[in-house]
Amino acid sequence: MTRWAMVADLRRCVGCQTCTAACKHANATPPGVQWRRVLDLEIGEFPDVQRAFVPMGCQHCDEPPCADVCPTTATRKRADGIVTIDYDLCIGCAYCTVACPYQARFKAPRGAFAYGAQPTDNEELREDDAKREVATKCTFCVERLDAGTAKGLKPGVDPEATPACVNACIAEALHFGDSDDPDSNVSRLLATHKHFRINEDLGTGPGFHYLWDAKP
Repeated sequence: MTRWAMVADLRRCVGCQTCTAACKHANATPPGVQWRRVLDLEIGEFPDVQRAFVPMGCQHCDEPPCADVCPTTATRKRADGIVTIDYDLCIGCAYCTVACPYQARFKAPRGAFAYGAQPTDNEELREDDAKREVATKCTFCVERLDAGTAKGLKPGVDPEATPACVNACIAEALHFGDSDDPDSNVSRLLATHKHFRINEDLGTGPGFHYLWDAKP
């Protein structure tokens, strides 16, 4: 089996938001819709205070609560672990937005563009009315993934088959690959580092892992 997963090395993330910009460019999401965002957190107590930057987005859960509440089965989990949305079935009820414990879902309004009523060239090129007034979210750039693997490319290794945010990360903090393959890049990182998953106690089984230190 293949289980696509993303890994964020919190020691390397500098909070530059390049992944956010790359995601917006790749998907032309409207204002207020950020499939990939970076939380800026302050940790510790004075005088020992530090900042931590945490990339966030859809966690592509093994047990996605968004799918459980979807009345039309528009939200589904593929065999490879990617949670998708069928925009033809979605009715925009936003039940999934409420159910998601990661605040990773957005309803994109019609006619909303970065600079007023007219789309930029990039927005016009990627404008898809099927993604308006329905639930949207990070898809791990599933179209790139599928097109790349069909050509024999390896996601997480070959940029053409890798999510845009991973390709754009200037600090090489983001990684993508098959967590079911013990020899993959993400499996090696998880095997050699201490890591955690957000809200793991909810039983969602996130496919997004966070590294915070090397194993001794």
